[in-house]
Amino acid sequence: MIDDLRERKARIFLTGFMGSGKSTVGPILANSIGYTFVDLDREIERTSQKTVRQIFREDGEKHFRARERAVLEELAGRDKLVVALGGGTLVEPDVFAFVRRSGILVYLKVPPEELFKRLHHKTDRPLLTDAEGNRLPEPQLRERLMNLHAQREPLYAQADIIVLADEQRLGLTVDHLVRMLMPALR
Repeated sequence: MIDDLRERKARIFLTGFMGSGKSTVGPILANSIGYTFVDLDREIERTSQKTVRQIFREDGEKHFRARERAVLEELAGRDKLVVALGGGTLVEPDVFAFVRRSGILVYLKVPPEELFKRLHHKTDRPLLTDAEGNRLPEPQLRERLMNLHAQREPLYAQADIIVLADEQRLGLTVDHLVRMLMPALR
């Protein structure tokens, strides 16, 4: 497995459900291993000159996923990157296969109840709001979170490396991840 990972070491893709810490862990990991960090959602916003929320509201999820794929393809041409994927990036089978071919896929695993604690007050996540962008009532939010998590978990679980990122201190998560990646990065 290490030899296979060495061939894909130029890019490390962080996956996991929204709120799993990809955008927090990513820059620290990149700094620790001498890579550049890119947050896929922020890159989409920069190149589209719209927020993710605006893209979802004005153009729909299908358009957003097409932009996401285009930006991923551009990033795959660059080396020494840590890329924080969106929580739903891997739902398209061709995108999932593309990411797996293009780099090392790391899953930041967080139990659903912990995710609910982290996300229940957020209003900037289009999939966790109603059609008008309002925060869902807690029972509906919990149900939507659990359903989305159940759908996506089997994809995340196919990652090359899985790291529990629940209640550990951030530094411990990054240290553990660096130790797991080092054999492939040599």
